[in-house]
Amino acid sequence: MLRITDARTGETVDAVRARRGLTRVEAHVECDDLSALRVLLVADVLARALELGGTPVVTVADPPATLRARADALGIRRAEGERGGAGPALHVLVSPGGAPEGPAPGRSASGDPASRDPAPAGQDPVIPAPADADPDGVRIEVAPVSGTADPSLLRMILLATPRRQSLDLAAADLDGARETLGRWREAVAGWATRPSKPVPEHVRQELRAAWEDDLDVPAVLEALRRVEHAEDVPDGARFETYAYADRLLGLELTRDIGTQW
Repeated sequence: MLRITDARTGETVDAVRARRGLTRVEAHVECDDLSALRVLLVADVLARALELGGTPVVTVADPPATLRARADALGIRRAEGERGGAGPALHVLVSPGGAPEGPAPGRSASGDPASRDPAPAGQDPVIPAPADADPDGVRIEVAPVSGTADPSLLRMILLATPRRQSLDLAAADLDGARETLGRWREAVAGWATRPSKPVPEHVRQELRAAWEDDLDVPAVLEALRRVEHAEDVPDGARFETYAYADRLLGLELTRDIGTQW
């Protein structure tokens, strides 16, 4: 069962009340900036995690057209529902004031430097009223992002940084993200040519334990790094592991299958 920190209380709670009941994931954005894009990404990954756990999900968001185009470039699925619909809601929004509690300044779980600088003045993508007006909804806050980065790498960089940790892309390891993503896609294409083997049960449990623990996506990436070099995991099982994890990550890790000769 996915458990998430409710920013209103600071307590960790079950993300859904009933596993089979419809849950709304509402992303609250109004500006076209990287912080708003991060909100949409967290909402996207949250919806994927719930679906992997068997919970029906409908996503809700109304981003500006320019932000919607940027979200499309990151593979973020489009919203399907309307605010105020049936079912419990999980509200995703930027931390007010740009100074959320969370990991201390320094390096993220991926090893990338990260700052805690607030979002640029005048760019607050929070729409607090809907979340505050829903006393039963869970409020999930993400920290602001600043700087610029290649859109093809941005999803990887954001996933590798804890969502409540501010991120300055000027300090991020863009070359490292590019190398890792390229290496994994090439490796997955190679592993796909080997006899298929199921995801080892201990690996599946490790992956699920990571994302069900407050949506700890950096821990999912660390688990994949271990599988990449694990001597006791056959190549066919590596392929199935990466394909399974990518249902959450959305990094197109299977994109290059069939391109190797």
